[in-house]
Amino acid sequence: MTDATASDLKLSADSLFRRKRNFAFAIPVLLLAYLAYVFIAFDVGGVLGGARWDNGATLLRDSYSFKTHVTRDNRTAGVDIAIEGERKGRYAEGTAPEWVTLSGAETVIDLGEGHIVTFGPESVTYDIPGYGLIVTHPGQGGVNAELPEGDVPEWINASKNRLAITTDAGRLTVTRNRSEVFRYQNGWELFFFTLDSPYYGLTWPELWDRAAAGEAGAIFDAFWNNRMWNHSAVAEALLETLLMAFLGTCGAAIVALPLAFLAARNFSRLAPVRFGIRRVFDFLRGVDALIWTVVLSRAFGLGPLTGALAILLTDTGSFGKLFSETLENVDEKQLEGVQSTGAKPLQRYRFGVIPQVTPVFLSQILYFLESNTRSATIIGAITGGGIGLLLTQAMTTQKDWEEVTYYIILVIILVMLMDWVSGILRRRLIGSSEDKH
Repeated sequence: MTDATASDLKLSADSLFRRKRNFAFAIPVLLLAYLAYVFIAFDVGGVLGGARWDNGATLLRDSYSFKTHVTRDNRTAGVDIAIEGERKGRYAEGTAPEWVTLSGAETVIDLGEGHIVTFGPESVTYDIPGYGLIVTHPGQGGVNAELPEGDVPEWINASKNRLAITTDAGRLTVTRNRSEVFRYQNGWELFFFTLDSPYYGLTWPELWDRAAAGEAGAIFDAFWNNRMWNHSAVAEALLETLLMAFLGTCGAAIVALPLAFLAARNFSRLAPVRFGIRRVFDFLRGVDALIWTVVLSRAFGLGPLTGALAILLTDTGSFGKLFSETLENVDEKQLEGVQSTGAKPLQRYRFGVIPQVTPVFLSQILYFLESNTRSATIIGAITGGGIGLLLTQAMTTQKDWEEVTYYIILVIILVMLMDWVSGILRRRLIGSSEDKH
């Protein structure tokens, strides 16, 4: 090797290493530049600065706790106690939770840790440990609040016609006509039985004894027809969501299978036909299922059938593309072997093609069924069907976040169940690699 050749090789190697080094440095620099652009374009700083973290904390707390409202009409002195402030969770007249004491014209509310609210005949007081006693005299002249001396803390919002006090123990709101206290407690109260049920407040051993004594049917009926949590309606909505996903997915597979043969290059010799079918697939899957839902709801109205049709249209395009690509990769030798026996075209497809593509087709269908089980929840929120409708209604009220959490958990369980069932079907119908060894 001459010196000139060695020098050229060295220069070439140095140039190659330099390009690779520059490329390795360029990628992080471009990534940082893109992140900086996103930070500015999306106003991340402004979003974080204007975020209401207290609202987020309240929403999170609402997801695993409940509020008991104690409300007094300042004009009549009548006191009403209800869980989540709903009529269906109202305590019967003369009854109250253990931390509320009803004694004639005076109601004493013990919020714990020394926080005491008293609804008196003429005044409403709140004794706050470490701060002092707050006294109000609600009437036509306003709330007439008397606060301890010193600066008013941030957790007190006081004006002439309204006083709002928020502490870790609870919240008190006083206006001229109404005084209301609510207290947070952990858990999902009334999840099993409502206040008017004879089984409310019973322990699990006591319920078991009742069931063994012949009340099992009545206990289940009291739970299943719970007017606060509506378990029967929720189960029906879940089934409706599952049927929506199943109908849309299976319907799409049935429609897409024959069209896939027309779109496959090795089964359809007419190029214009292949081109037209493929463009139909592009159109169907190019329009999202949510858009199809809005369009179809104008034509067919609201309901689970509209959601199923939206899934069917979108998945027909997806299945058509996947099925046609699978058909184009079949083993021609098997097809030729069936053809050598004198089989007709339909027989060749039945015995030479279908056995090859069935495992792939079933795997794709089962995967889409899992995905559509989740998607049907969102579609149901638009079409007014399934668990999506209940989820939307609970979120719209801005107060039933424990129900939102309940519905989300049920959807997750449903998706997990579908994953488990589809895994069993794959092993039964397709066979797993472990079975082959």
